[in-house]
Amino acid sequence: MRGPRTTRGRLLLVLVLGAAVTVFTATVPLLRDFFDLRVYYGTVHTWAHHGGRIYDYQVPGTSYGFTYPPFAALAMLPLALLGRDAAIVASLLVNLAALAVVLRILAGPRWRRHGWYRWSLCLCLLALFEPLRDTFSFGQVNLVLLALVLADCLLLATGRERWAGAGIGLAAAVKLTPALFIGLLLLAGRRRAAAVATAVALAATALAAWADPRASRFYWTEALWDTSRVGRLDYVSNQSVQGVLARLGEPGRPLWATAVLLTLCVWAWRTRQAVRAGDWTAAFALTGAAACLVSPITWVHHLVWLLPSFAVLVRAGHPRIAGALYAVLCTSVVWLWFDDASGIGGFLGSNTYTWITLGLLLGLPTGQPRGARLLLARSAITTAARSATTAAPATSPASPATTAGCGQPQPSGACDVAAATGLAFDAGRDLTRSPSSEPTGSTRPAAAKPQSSSSRASWYTANPPPS
Repeated sequence: MRGPRTTRGRLLLVLVLGAAVTVFTATVPLLRDFFDLRVYYGTVHTWAHHGGRIYDYQVPGTSYGFTYPPFAALAMLPLALLGRDAAIVASLLVNLAALAVVLRILAGPRWRRHGWYRWSLCLCLLALFEPLRDTFSFGQVNLVLLALVLADCLLLATGRERWAGAGIGLAAAVKLTPALFIGLLLLAGRRRAAAVATAVALAATALAAWADPRASRFYWTEALWDTSRVGRLDYVSNQSVQGVLARLGEPGRPLWATAVLLTLCVWAWRTRQAVRAGDWTAAFALTGAAACLVSPITWVHHLVWLLPSFAVLVRAGHPRIAGALYAVLCTSVVWLWFDDASGIGGFLGSNTYTWITLGLLLGLPTGQPRGARLLLARSAITTAARSATTAAPATSPASPATTAGCGQPQPSGACDVAAATGLAFDAGRDLTRSPSSEPTGSTRPAAAKPQSSSSRASWYTANPPPS
């Protein structure tokens, strides 16, 4: 079925879809009332204006407080200059900017060819993606971290490696999960980039330790190892390997460590395949999926790290598979087992997003699609043949032509055919291709959760800091 061909028809379709998406997001999914932003805002205001400690603050009525490394609080200090409403607006704008960067990088250098119409349809679809809409509604930071990491992907893919690794280092200093991308750099043999990422992460961590030594000491010796500060491992929103085991009643560390080790082995094997093919987008997508699996807690909104995987699937010629998996991640299906995840149905259904992530890690295509390789080869051969025909002088019976090797003088481009036909990626090509105590609840009646009910949710402190 083809869409409208006239500008007026396309504009009307976009407006109708936009209105439908707006109604859906305002009525069907649970709105989070910017719960995570409330954590950040309250922590920073208490720390900066009232001399409080970073890890002592809790959102009133809950047991949830700040769980990131101290540098994250340092990076969020500008919130101390804003009022509550201004902080919400800033969060939305920052996440929109981060989303624009992510889409620009994943679309590649020919992003303008898609036009306003296709981009508008894309944004409507993205608004339905549960991890993304939760990121905006919670006021989360994962989209910003994804943009930082993909910026390094772009630098590596285009050969501008001088500052590659800085984005990964900053992201790892804000949250530990992106540190796995340093492992990707080591697997890829990009030791300079890995060193830059490590140095940036350590420098940021040292800066935070200088700013608040007591908070840094507490985080690295106590808070980091206490997963109860983040939430229940068996909560249905935890779509990591640890979450699957916890819902099975097996939260023990030895079994989880074994599962994590196996996952990392698969990740290393598949990532090396992508790196050998020169497919940086696939390598970063695989690393994002693996990070979601091995992290002790991966809330649904953390799964924005899967966005590069869908870009890889579409680029590799599998739009239907990408569409089907994407559609499932728009349904909030895991919340059907919010109260009871027992039995085979609960095991399969409550972990649906984990199975998708695992499937992407195992089956994501790496390298250039076969059809594209054949097209590139034919194009290179045709170009070389034309170049040879134009440049070579006519032979005479007295002077028969000889076959020149690649080390001998010959038309420009003829010796590049083999290299061109073997490339899976070059600069830019890859990129074209609850209760009140549970803030991570999803599609549930709004009255049951304070973070979605303005009458029950409190803002930051009993006596909020002045705007």
